[in-house]
Amino acid sequence: HDARRPARLDGDGELVVLEEQDRSRWNRAQIAEALPLASHALKQRRDGYALQAAIAAVHCRATQPEDTGWAEIVQLYGELERLQPSPVIALNKAVAVAMAEGLRRGLDMIADMRELEDYHLLHAARADLLRRLGQHKNSAAAYRRALELVTNTSERRYLERRLREAIFSS
Repeated sequence: HDARRPARLDGDGELVVLEEQDRSRWNRAQIAEALPLASHALKQRRDGYALQAAIAAVHCRATQPEDTGWAEIVQLYGELERLQPSPVIALNKAVAVAMAEGLRRGLDMIADMRELEDYHLLHAARADLLRRLGQHKNSAAAYRRALELVTNTSERRYLERRLREAIFSS
């Protein structure tokens, strides 16, 4: 995660989501050091930390967003969810499923997550998937709900920007 830190904010200090990060700004030396460690940890023990490291490693191996091994991430989140069941892990898995198996499938999984109704990232994820499907009005509604719940200033600005884009696209 630390290797990606330089790309997490743009020149104005605004949040840059993983998919939009300039991967040339990632610290490749740190990644090269960490990848074998993550692999070794996963072979030694398949606990929560090793699985989370493996998920981060899959992201780091992708030199472009479209090269991300989403099917592998789905499998790793499935294991993590069995070991440490939690609504947030289920949400992360649903997003990975959307990227690997189809946006609608991910949205269907998210629709069943009532326990996260007051969690801004549930609504942000829903909004993003709807945006990708071209459902801008529904996306805008989900961004509005996320904005009602978010407390982090940089995340708020990001969501506001996405909301403006959704409204403009409607």
